[in-house]
Amino acid sequence: MREIVLDTETTGLDPLRGDRLVEIGCIEIFNRMPTGQTYHVYINPERDMPAEAFAVHGLSTEFLAGKPLFTEVVDEFLAFIADTPLVIHNASFDISFINAELERIKRPVIARDRLVDTLLLARRKHPGVSNRLDDLCSRYSIDNSRRTKHGALLDAELLAEVYVDLIGARQSQLILASEVTITQVGHGDMPRRQREIPLAPRVTDAEREAHRAFIATLGDKPIWTDYLPGAAEAAA
Repeated sequence: MREIVLDTETTGLDPLRGDRLVEIGCIEIFNRMPTGQTYHVYINPERDMPAEAFAVHGLSTEFLAGKPLFTEVVDEFLAFIADTPLVIHNASFDISFINAELERIKRPVIARDRLVDTLLLARRKHPGVSNRLDDLCSRYSIDNSRRTKHGALLDAELLAEVYVDLIGARQSQLILASEVTITQVGHGDMPRRQREIPLAPRVTDAEREAHRAFIATLGDKPIWTDYLPGAAEAAA
């Protein structure tokens, strides 16, 4: 099953009082496992950044001024999330901002029945204690040391890990791991699990062509050829 773990950053707490969306981060998971596919964008909110919000995420008015408007990225965003369930921590907050932006440009809003609110799940599983994302990372021994400030993509990555523990799926994965077919790769190599869906290549054709062009500038005898098997015998 495909799900999208989503987080946002904003200029404040209330879209009805003029606060706007400034960042969206999404992580695709399939059968509760990250696929490597992500969506991330900064958005020009067309207004100033209050000091309180800047202290949370560090996104300044000047930085966001050159970023695209929501209307310029909405089609790409909606195509990425498609009609899959959205896993969000305190979902009512994030979806209220996304839907406010959609309403502003006369687009259909996202139905709340497709939301999976991990804050509500955490409160049911751990009643009477704080269930902020940082608290859950600590509770489930997830390294959040990079989270010096809030960031939509990083927070979505952390939430994807939290979600697996929160619903007990990690234990299920461990059980399944003991039952899957193991492929031995090479003599003495560790067994490796095979992905059901291979990760998409991240190197673009343009990057490959740029690399070939760079290699061509190094001449016929780049230094690393000295370390190829048989290079020493050939030189002798």
